[in-house]
Amino acid sequence: MKNLLILIPFLTYSCNKKDAVSQNTLNPDSVIVSDQNVIENKMDSAANGFVSIDENNALKKSFEKDRILEDTKIIRTISQDQLPIEIADEFTKADQQMIIKIKNFTRRKISGIITPADSKMNIRFNQIKLPNGDYDGPFGRDINYDIPEKGEVWLIIAKSNMASGDAAGKFTVSVK
Repeated sequence: MKNLLILIPFLTYSCNKKDAVSQNTLNPDSVIVSDQNVIENKMDSAANGFVSIDENNALKKSFEKDRILEDTKIIRTISQDQLPIEIADEFTKADQQMIIKIKNFTRRKISGIITPADSKMNIRFNQIKLPNGDYDGPFGRDINYDIPEKGEVWLIIAKSNMASGDAAGKFTVSVK
């Protein structure tokens, strides 16, 4: 009898546990079942700054080790297999810049779009560093660039010295 009293709370909890069920858009006959708490945690972590979107549009949080703050530079390091990716961040000072380092880049083209929270924010792709060490730029809020060889590519984002407006604020960068 005592054992039954101990088991009742566990049984009640397991029966009340919510599952999230969704249709797989690639194969309408298959169903994906996952724990609701895991989905909510992924959505919460996505709001914290660094989101990667894989082929199935599933959200993956990258750990803070991928974001390094050095004086006025925010450095984000990713690999090509994380593309396409959307990175949310914020400049708190007008002289800050973000460097997105993409390791092992083997594609022929790269493209990106900066979307600031305030449309008047003075922010752009200032430069691109190619695998051979050459730099090119400046660009605008979007970039489409042919990459001549394989290696590490850098996208450098900062304010435009040729434009007015505040460079501090929240923004997202989409790279593919």
